[in-house]
Amino acid sequence: MNHNASNFDVLDFDVYCGMFSKELVKGTLRIVVLRLLEREGRMYGYQMNKRAKELTDGNYQLSEGALYPLLQKMVQQGLVTTETEQANGRPRKYYSITEKGLEAARQKRLEFEHFAFTMRRLLDLQTK
Repeated sequence: MNHNASNFDVLDFDVYCGMFSKELVKGTLRIVVLRLLEREGRMYGYQMNKRAKELTDGNYQLSEGALYPLLQKMVQQGLVTTETEQANGRPRKYYSITEKGLEAARQKRLEFEHFAFTMRRLLDLQTK
C-alpha cells in the first residue's frame, strides 16, 4: 500500500492519519502521549493533538478514537492521573504523568531509539 500523500486514493483514506498510516501512529501513540505529558505538563486530549501537530508541522495527528481509550488505559495502569475542571461551563479532563509514567516514558524512549536505529539499518535508510 502506498502511503505517499500525493498518491492516495479513496480506498486508502481510512488508514491515513496526517502524513503517516494509522498503523505507524498506533505503534507510537503511547510514547508520544507520555513524552508530551512529560515535556508539557498537564494537558487535555485536544491540547495533546494540537501540540503533536505543531511539533510535527501537521504530520502526526492523534485521532480521538485512539487517544481517549489509550488515556483511559494509561490511567488504569497508573501512568497518568486525571483532574476534571470546568472550562467555558463544561467539564474538561486534564491528564498528568505520574512517577510510574515518567519511568515508562524513559523506557519507551530507549526502546524506540533502538527500534529506529534497527529500522534504519534494516531498511537501508540514511540518517540526515
